[in-house]
Formats: sequence, C-alpha cells, structure tokens
Amino acid sequence: MIESSPRPQLAWIGLGALGAPMAHNLLQAGHALTVFNRTASSCEPLQAAGARVAGSPAEAAREAEILLLCVSDDRAAEAVLLGPEGGEAAIHGLQPGALVIDCSTISPGTSRRLGAALAERDISYIDAPVTGGTEGAKAGTLSVLVGGATADLDRARPLLEILGSSITHFGPVGSGQEAKTVNQVLVAGSYAAVAEALQLAERLGLDRQQVVSALKSGAAGSWALEHRSAQMINDHYPLGFKLALHRKDLAIALEAAEAQQLELPVSRLVAAMEDALLADGHGDQDISVLARWFRS
Repeated sequence: MIESSPRPQLAWIGLGALGAPMAHNLLQAGHALTVFNRTASSCEPLQAAGARVAGSPAEAAREAEILLLCVSDDRAAEAVLLGPEGGEAAIHGLQPGALVIDCSTISPGTSRRLGAALAERDISYIDAPVTGGTEGAKAGTLSVLVGGATADLDRARPLLEILGSSITHFGPVGSGQEAKTVNQVLVAGSYAAVAEALQLAERLGLDRQQVVSALKSGAAGSWALEHRSAQMINDHYPLGFKLALHRKDLAIALEAAEAQQLELPVSRLVAAMEDALLADGHGDQDISVLARWFRS
C-alpha cells in the first residue's frame, strides 16, 4: 500500500504537444519524474531536464505514487492503463493506494470504465482533461476540468496547481470529460465564426487586422479572435491543438448530445467542415486551419 508523501514520486505517460510541457513544468517545480512515451525520442528533452525514462507504462508506474497521463484518445488511454492481461500496461506496475490523474480528452464512459477497473485494485482515478492549448500548457495556465472523489482531487491539487491556473471539480469520475465536451462545442463554434467573419471582411475589402483590433474588445470578442485570427489572416497554422484531435473530441460531444436527444446543428456543420479539411491532409495542423475551408 502506497502512502501519500509531501513530494510524491511521479510518473508521466504521453509527451505530445500538451503532455511534454506539462511534464516539464512538474520537473521545473522540483518533482522527481519518470516518463514514458510510445515514440521514445520524445522523452529526450525531459531526460535532459532530469527525468528518468521508462521502457513501458508498467515500468513507469512501478514506483509512482501518482501517475499522470495525457494521451491522444480512448484507445490509447485504455492501452496505456489497462492493456492486455499480463502485459506492460500501467495497471501491472501501479501499487494499491496509487492515484492516476488522466489529463487525456476521452469519452466520459471510457473514463468511468478505467476508474472502475483501477478501483478493483485499490487504485484511485480522476479524469482531469485540460483546455488552454499549447500556450497554456507551457505557461502552466491551463483550465483543468475534474471528475472524481473529493479526497482524490485534494491529493492531486498541488500538482494540478502547477499545471493550471483554474481547477474546477464537476462531480464523480467522467464529469470532467463531460465538461470538456461542452468546451469543444464552444471551440468548434467560436473558431468557425472567426474564420467565417474574416473571410467576409476580406471579400468586403476591409483590412482584416484592423477589423480584429476594432472588434476584439466588444461583444464579438473571443479567445479564438484574440489568439488565432492572425494565423487565419496569414494562412499559417503553427500547432496549438490539432484539427484531427478536435474532430475526435467533437465526435464525443455529438455522441453525448445524441444520448440526450439533443441536436447540435452548429457542431455538426463544423464537423463536416473538419472532415473536408482532414480529407485534404490538414489533420496535423492547428484547428484554426478551418479558415482554409472558406478559401477552398
């Protein structure tokens, strides 16, 4: 049985565009950290900063009091945490009393299944998806949306406060993911609206940057207008959050809405736009590449 300590031994799995800077912030805060990533080369910057590199999720988890992960989708989360029986998944390394903090964006149902499977081994689990893009991940200013037991959140909070500036507890396991579906619906509408508005401004012969400057502090202002309009104007899309991943998240939101017999017409339209862009090979670009849909 693992007992909580003032500075717990940590492991991190998943070093993508969000996971890598989040893990780095924990290292910078003085935490000992073991890391694992399917693409081993992604571990090298963290290793240079002082992290230990594990050869499997089970090895990473073996001495961890708290395991954090940020992976791409439901399949990856289930493979990393549960995997096949007798395999190298984290569940085969985690000790009773350990805590898993899952910062991945996955379906609420998958979070509940993971939590239940881990609970059978006396391992705690909270879902803690984040929003704020790569900028927030690097700056430690993410918004963290949490589902899980209050006692588990209390244990996780000192770490989450390093990763984010806002931590909101929505209820039991899965409710953090439910809140994230709401976030992704808002992202879909706001990014598409900015792309559409800028295309109209261009067709009208207006200076688009002047339009943004004039409108961003008014009723039409938004995070997307403030932070992604320049990319749309310049037709250059450095990665903040992949289009392909947002499309995956939007599918989760649409499925959740369908289960509640709720139609989301704006989200369905944006999903179709994203499908067209994915077919044209834009999946690895930032979601602001929605502007390309209007150009085509």
